Amino acid sequence: MLTLRDLNRATLARQLLLERHELDVLAAVRRLVALQAQEPRPPYLALAARLASFDREDLHGALHSGQVVRGTLFRGTLHITLAENFAAFRPLVQQSLAAAMRRFDELDGDAVVEAAVRLLAERPHTFNELRARLQQEFPDAYDRALGYAVRMLTPLVMMPTDDRWGFPRESAFGLPGVPMAAPDLEAFVERYLAAFGPATVADVQAFSGIGALKKVVYGMRDRLVALEDSSGRELFDLPDAPRPGGEAPAPVRFLPDFDNLVLGHADRTRVLDDAFKGEVTTKNLRVRAVFLVDGFVAGTWQIKRSGKKAKLLLTPFVPVKVAELEEEGLRTLRFAEPDAADFALEVVA
Repeated sequence: MLTLRDLNRATLARQLLLERHELDVLAAVRRLVALQAQEPRPPYLALAARLASFDREDLHGALHSGQVVRGTLFRGTLHITLAENFAAFRPLVQQSLAAAMRRFDELDGDAVVEAAVRLLAERPHTFNELRARLQQEFPDAYDRALGYAVRMLTPLVMMPTDDRWGFPRESAFGLPGVPMAAPDLEAFVERYLAAFGPATVADVQAFSGIGALKKVVYGMRDRLVALEDSSGRELFDLPDAPRPGGEAPAPVRFLPDFDNLVLGHADRTRVLDDAFKGEVTTKNLRVRAVFLVDGFVAGTWQIKRSGKKAKLLLTPFVPVKVAELEEEGLRTLRFAEPDAADFALEVVA
């Protein structure tokens, strides 16, 4: 039987959070499957929390070379992943993304996609540009529906720039430049378990947004290990995946908004106590940046910037010792605000 702490430590091990790792960006992103990228900066902070030697230019370079891309993937949200993985993962979620178009049944989605692909083959477009051009071809259509159809039905990637965090406020989108692969749900389940396991079928579905996976996972039982948690739930894992045990030490870590550690499971109690869920995920579905103490979410953090002064504001959920948070907190703050000159931590109520 796996205790809560056993699950916590196993997940932290998969997520590169029990120690900083000597991996390059491509190896780290491959290991993590994908990084939530609703905003440009969080993937940089996510890697900085996990890697021993990481510089902003490392991810910058991988994005500009096209080895890493940012596009719509799991749960219809933006993620950063390897280009080859985007080609493998996007077809898996296409059905669920297409289902979101039912609200616009009157729109000929296939025709819109055909027109959009033709326009994007010319050059990348922002969505404002693309909607305007599509409106010329579909004058009776609602312009927002046109943009939504393209986003949901067409595999697109965002074009990186020289902005500090890789992308401007309004990014241009283009075609991915790699052919989409044949869907392989079993391969995806293995990748998910390597990054987030041990996990239930519901966990895999919650992270991916793909439904009806029970048959797929149960069909893989001869290749997986079946485990049980303290509530009697059945979990699955890869036979040789790390499960270091609940007594393994877990360092303080500061994770960015929307980090997949918080979003990776249907049952998040392995890292986040139910009592604090509402403090982390807001009513408008923003997932706040969190810090970990002994492997579990102990509070949220945000940055206050004034001139050359940068301050890390901590909102703890449990009693914390600021001295134990200071080294890692200041490291995070210096990475997030590289042009500041003065750095400090402050606990707020």
